[in-house]
Amino acid sequence: MTTNKDPQDKEPGKVEQPTKNGGSSNVGIMKRLRRSASATEHNLSSLRNRKSTQNLFDQHGNPIDLRQYRKVLDKDENGNGTNGSEKKLRYRRTQSVTRAEEISNKEEKQRRAQPGRPIHRPRDSLFSWSSGFTNFSGLVNWGFLLLCIGGLRLGLENLLKYGIRINPLDWFFFISGHNEGEGHNALILSIYSLVHISLCLAVEKGLAMEIIAEGLGIFIQIVNIVVLVCLPVVTIHLKGHAFSLMGASTVCFFYSVLFLKLWSYVQTNMWCRQTYYQKNTRERRPSITLAELKKGVLDGGDEDEDVSKLVQYPDNLTYKDLLYFLCAPTLCYELNFPRTSRVRKRFLLKRLLEVVIGVNVVMALFQQWIIPSVRNSLIPFSNMDVALATERLLKLALPNHLCWLCFFYLMFHSFLNAVGELLNFADRNFYCDWWNANNIDTFWRTWNMPVHRWCVRHLYIPVVQMGYSSRQASTIVFLFSAVFHEYLVSVPLQIYKIWAFMGMMGQIPLSAISKSIEKKLGPRIGNIIVWASIILGQPLCIMAYYHDYVVQHFKNSLNGTDYGS
Repeated sequence: MTTNKDPQDKEPGKVEQPTKNGGSSNVGIMKRLRRSASATEHNLSSLRNRKSTQNLFDQHGNPIDLRQYRKVLDKDENGNGTNGSEKKLRYRRTQSVTRAEEISNKEEKQRRAQPGRPIHRPRDSLFSWSSGFTNFSGLVNWGFLLLCIGGLRLGLENLLKYGIRINPLDWFFFISGHNEGEGHNALILSIYSLVHISLCLAVEKGLAMEIIAEGLGIFIQIVNIVVLVCLPVVTIHLKGHAFSLMGASTVCFFYSVLFLKLWSYVQTNMWCRQTYYQKNTRERRPSITLAELKKGVLDGGDEDEDVSKLVQYPDNLTYKDLLYFLCAPTLCYELNFPRTSRVRKRFLLKRLLEVVIGVNVVMALFQQWIIPSVRNSLIPFSNMDVALATERLLKLALPNHLCWLCFFYLMFHSFLNAVGELLNFADRNFYCDWWNANNIDTFWRTWNMPVHRWCVRHLYIPVVQMGYSSRQASTIVFLFSAVFHEYLVSVPLQIYKIWAFMGMMGQIPLSAISKSIEKKLGPRIGNIIVWASIILGQPLCIMAYYHDYVVQHFKNSLNGTDYGS
C-alpha cells in the first residue's frame, strides 16, 4: 500500500535546495513542524531531546522522522546554532532564579499564614539610593524657608547696624558720573565706534565687488577689530581721570560686544564669499527657451507671493542690515534672522517694568548691603586674617548672590526679551537650565547662550578644523574668555591684576574635578559643586579687586581707615 506524500515533505538523506532568495527552506520546515506538533517554545525543546517518533505525525497524517529536522531543531529562533554548554548554563541560571523565587514565595506565604498577621517586609530606608524614593519637595520647601529666615535675619542686622542707606539720588549720580570725570568722554568714545563700523562695511563691499584683494581685505578687517578693542584700554589708561567708573565700564562693555559682533560679521561674510565664488555665478547662463517663457520663468514661476524672499550675498551688505545686527540681542551674524510677525505690547510692557524694577532692586542691594560688607572686608584682607576674612566672605556671599540672580533675570530675560520684541527678533533662547548643571562645563554651556553660540561657531569649530584637539580648542575658548573677563574689570578700575583671568582659567581644572565628582558621587553632588563655586567664587573676586583698588587709589588714607565689624 502506497502512501501519498506531500510533495513538500523531505525524503531521508535528501539535501534541501536553496530558495530563490539564496537561503534554505528551514523557515518553512520549522513552520510546518510547529503546525504539525502544535509546538510551543517548551515542546520545541522537548522535540530537540526526543528520540522516539511514535505518535508524531504531520498535518497530512504522515509520520515524522525527527532525524530529518535535527539541524533545524538545533537552531534557535534567529536561525543561529546553539552551543550545548551555553544552553545548559542558561538553563541552569533560569532554573536557579526560578527556584529562588519559589522559595521566596513559599516563605512569604508561610509568614502570611501566621496568626499574628506580620506587617514587616523587605524594604529600604527612604534616604537610601536603592529605595527609589525621589519626592523630597518638603525638604526643598524647608530649605527655602530656612534660607529666607537667615536672609531676613542678616537684613535686619544690616538695618540695625547701618540704618537705611538707600538713596536713589546717589544712584543717579553714580550712573551719570556726576562729580566724576570731565565732560562726556564715554559718550564721545561710543559714538566714535561708528568709524570702525563704517570701515568694516566698506571693506566688505570692496571684497564683494573684487575691488580689494581677499588677503588685503582680511588684514584690514583684523587690524580694524584689534584697534577697536584696544582703543578703550589706551584711552582710559592715558586719560583715566576724564572717565567716571560707570562710564568706563559702559565703554568697555560696549566695545567688547562690538568686537564680538564685527568678528562674526566679517567671518560670516567670508564664508558667504567662499560659497558665492564656488557657485560660479558670473559664468554665462544658457538662454531661456520659448517654453520656459510661456511657463513664466521670468515672472518667478510658482513662487509664493506671501513668503518673503531670503536675502542673498552680497545684497546683505547695507547699513540697515548691519545696524539691525548690531542692535539685535545676538552675537552671531546671519543674513536672514528669524522674525516675528508682530510686537506683543503686553509682553513688552511687562519686560520693561521688570527692567525698571530690577535696576532699582539691584542698586538698593548694592547700596544697603554689599558696599558695607565689602568695606568691612578691607582690613582683614590686608592683614591676611584668614578666619575673619572667611567670615566676611560668607557674610558677603548672600547679598552678592542675590544681586547676581537679579542681574541674570534682569539681563538675560527682561532686557534681551524687550529688545528682541522691539526688533521682531524671534530667537529668544538666551539661557538654558544652567541651575540643573551637574558640572562646571555644563554650566558655562547653558547660562549665557549668546556668548556660548559665538564661542562655538567662531572660535571652537574653526580651531578644531585647523587640526587641534577638542581639549585644546576648549582651552583656547577659556583663555579667550579669561582675557575678556579681565578686560571688563581691570580696565574700568585701572588696576591691571589677574584675578578675573585666574578665576576663569581655574574653571578648567575645576571642570575636570566636578566631572569626576559627578561620575563618582552622582549628579546631585556635582550640582552642589556648581552652586558652591558660584556662591563663593564671586564674592572672593570682589573682595580681592576692592582691596587692590583701595590700596592703589587711597593708599595714603588707608592707615587712618577704621571700619566697624
